[in-house]
Amino acid sequence: MPAPKSKPTGPAKSTHESKPKTRVPLPVPEQLKRLFKTLCAQIDGGHHANAIKTCDKILRLAPSDPDALQTKLFLLLTTDQPAAAITLIESLNGEGSNELRYTFERAYALYCLHKKDEARAALAEDAGGVDERGVRHLEAQLNYREGSYQAAFDIYNELLDSAPTAEEQADILTNIQAASAHLDFINTTFLHALDALPAAKQTQLEDAPPPPPPSAAHAPITAAVPDAARAQAAPKTKKPRLPKGVVLGVTPPAGPRALAQEE
Repeated sequence: MPAPKSKPTGPAKSTHESKPKTRVPLPVPEQLKRLFKTLCAQIDGGHHANAIKTCDKILRLAPSDPDALQTKLFLLLTTDQPAAAITLIESLNGEGSNELRYTFERAYALYCLHKKDEARAALAEDAGGVDERGVRHLEAQLNYREGSYQAAFDIYNELLDSAPTAEEQADILTNIQAASAHLDFINTTFLHALDALPAAKQTQLEDAPPPPPPSAAHAPITAAVPDAARAQAAPKTKKPRLPKGVVLGVTPPAGPRALAQEE
């Protein structure tokens, strides 16, 4: 009688070993094409933080790509990162390239950092630059910030006559109204208020020296919170009730049982 055949206890081992598939990287031009497509979609969707990261990916593949550099610089200024924008511009100027100076963008970044003198010096370097209209806008903003409202008003009126879009025209009109309000106060309201003062007070004000400029280093930083909101936000603390015959700071403190009886 033949011996029974034993059943296999496990799956049969295959003699063929599969090798892991190696992914061939795309050529650099194809990678750049896809990254720029992603970048455009991110900018259109308002995803500026992700768009900056995509610019960095492009610049790792093509460090001198002018479109990626210009786009990253624009995004840094759009997302209120003027210090990072200046760092990028300085790195470009440090490479010795005469084409990628970005003097106007540097002036705008300095303006955002409240460095007015340096911003004006950068604008002087941009004389004859390609963005002459942007330079005029920035000059008007610098004049307004320095209190030269008439100069800002004149530049804005000049720009209004040649505003290419309705959006820019609306922005200019807003700035004109702001400059005009300051001029009206200085030339009309303030003078009428002075005329209403007694003659002795007018003489005292005219003879008084001008006040010193405020020091930014010592100026307190306060938030403009309405009184009603401040009262609502402030937590109400319950005043502790002292037992009868106890003088704060004089009478020795009583035990917890005595205090509980008093309450």
